[in-house]
Amino acid sequence: MNTTPSPNIITRRGFARRIGSGLAATAVSNALIDLRLIQSAMAAPSGPAPTDYRALVCLFLAGGNDSNNWIVPTDTASFDAYTNIRGNLALPQSSLHTLRTGAGSSDSPYQDADGHTYGFHPNCGELQTLFGEKKLSVVLNVGTLVKPINRAEYLSSISNTKPPQLFSHSDQVTQWQTSIPDQPPSTGWGGRVADLLNAWANPAGNISMSVSLNGANTLEVGNLVSQYHVATNGAVTLTGNLMTGSSARARALRDILGVPHGNLQRKAYAEVLERAIYTGDLLNNAISATALDSFWTVPFPNTTLGNQLKMIARLIHARGPSGFNMQRQIFFCSVGGYDTHTAQVTLSPSLNTTTGTHATLLNEVSECMFAFQRAMEQIGTSNSVTTFTASDFSRTFPTNSQGSDHGWGAHHVVMGGAVKGGNFYGRLPVFTINGPDDTGTGRWIPTLSVDQHSATLAKWFGVPSSDMSTVFPNLSRFPTPDLGFMA
Repeated sequence: MNTTPSPNIITRRGFARRIGSGLAATAVSNALIDLRLIQSAMAAPSGPAPTDYRALVCLFLAGGNDSNNWIVPTDTASFDAYTNIRGNLALPQSSLHTLRTGAGSSDSPYQDADGHTYGFHPNCGELQTLFGEKKLSVVLNVGTLVKPINRAEYLSSISNTKPPQLFSHSDQVTQWQTSIPDQPPSTGWGGRVADLLNAWANPAGNISMSVSLNGANTLEVGNLVSQYHVATNGAVTLTGNLMTGSSARARALRDILGVPHGNLQRKAYAEVLERAIYTGDLLNNAISATALDSFWTVPFPNTTLGNQLKMIARLIHARGPSGFNMQRQIFFCSVGGYDTHTAQVTLSPSLNTTTGTHATLLNEVSECMFAFQRAMEQIGTSNSVTTFTASDFSRTFPTNSQGSDHGWGAHHVVMGGAVKGGNFYGRLPVFTINGPDDTGTGRWIPTLSVDQHSATLAKWFGVPSSDMSTVFPNLSRFPTPDLGFMA
């Protein structure tokens, strides 16, 4: 008999919150009814479990990344408009890393269908390299949308055409991570994907399909699969915190948990606690082989984001039958500081070096993403792992004299061996204040929706087309459900 604890594990903190609410018998009964409805609505794909491995890694840039300075058009007309409108935020063209058709400096500059050429921020040379290697692409002007919308519709009094609470951090984070801006938040789109695929893809998995390296997040909230939180040094175990390393206490606790319980609440508490202990021990043992920094060919930066991505790489390394036995996984990591109202850009006298808050943040992102991609290549999972950025929103195109304010449509990158790399997807906004792509204050109206962007990732991940409407209820409102950036 298989006595392995269920992989749908919650953290002890999350468990304590649930137990602390004191569920009554009626509530439990209703929850069971809801669970049956969810399971019937989200039937797992038919056929045998997949034999290949795939993972999605969400890198959330919390606070609202100014993507107008992350990815800059360098063709003469666009760059002139960029310089005139951005004012003291504008970066010198000579400082930008030109995006090319290949990885060499002699390769031709990349040009999109509209004739635009581009450069990455001066501190993002590593991303330039990955773009030239065809392992990274850019998706232009993505944002939260209820339906396709133009400037006239935005300026109209019809409220149901616009996402609610635009430019609000908390609301836009929730809408990015749920992909349902016109409904009360309940589950994240990653959580719905896990609910749909977990039983099919990971029938004998040893940990949750949804793993977070930065605490609770909305993206991975599901009804059937609970997100599992891991620290940057591994699972936080009960032995390390409550029992001060005493093996005698550990054995005593396991003996107590094994005592039959007539009370259903006590029994549930014991089962969840036992699963938490089991999973913590399993995880820490499985990742022990990659504990030393010297294991990785390209070292991870010792930063908040670098340590999160390194742990994700270690978890992916342990994906196999001798470790977690997983075929599909969703990871979440996040780094803050992107709410750059002030101190955003400082240009050196040479006008070729950029410092300031944003430059430091983007330097971290570039170095950490590069190290992570090299780690995936090192362990043979480059084609199996796709990393994508997300953020609250972009920022206003004009300066506020010290930085930029809350915006809307944003540019993002996707990275991995399965990405159709070295390309741009979507359309660059027209750089005109009060122009066709502007709300009126230099906030770009998105021309691609979070639904389209996320559905493209979910399709590659294994969500059947017949289930897309379950995961993304609003997707049919948009003309192109697959943006084409995944192989």
